[in-house]
Order: sequence, then structure tokens, then C-alpha cells
Amino acid sequence: MTKQRTYSKYALEAVTLLGEQIKLGRKQRKWSEKNLSERAGISRATLQKIENGEMNSAIGLFFEVATLVGINLFEHDNFPLSRQIEQTKDKIALLPKRIKSKTKVVHDDF
Repeated sequence: MTKQRTYSKYALEAVTLLGEQIKLGRKQRKWSEKNLSERAGISRATLQKIENGEMNSAIGLFFEVATLVGINLFEHDNFPLSRQIEQTKDKIALLPKRIKSKTKVVHDDF
């Protein structure tokens, strides 16, 4: 029987913030989930878990995806994590809910 792991509030907020910042970075670059997951070498489902801040994803995957979208992981900041999470969510709310890959139009009528 697997024992349920308990996490501190700070750890949960930190992983939530990182997931939200990854989602924000991806959307600001206009990358789809599929595009970023291919760049990171992971499945789309794993990327979704990372962006949702699920604690069972490997920390290395979090760091790799964060690096790909340009997040500096260890900057000093005086804002509490909960405030940063809300600010990031507010920014995400202003962006489109879905990012679709643009399809090229082929002009093949000669």
C-alpha cells in the first residue's frame, strides 16, 4: 500500500508558482503544449502535470522546461509566493486559452 505524501504549504505554493510561470512563458512565446513538450523531450501529459504544479513530476523536468521558456529559477524577490502566483495567473488570464499551431497554406494551383 502506497503512503500518501504530505507537502508543506510553501513547497506546494512554490511548485504551483513554477508551473504557472512555465505556462506563462510558453504562452508568451506562442508555443503550444505539443511544441514545448517536443522541445523538452517529454509527453504532453507530463507537461500538463508540470504546468499544473503536480508534485510527482521530476524536478529535473521542471527545471528543463523552465529553462526552455526563459525562467530564472533562483532570483531574489521580496514578494511572497502566493502573491506571485496570483500575479502570474492574472497575466495568463489575459492571454488566449489555447495556442494553435499555424498551418501553412500551400498554393499548388499552377
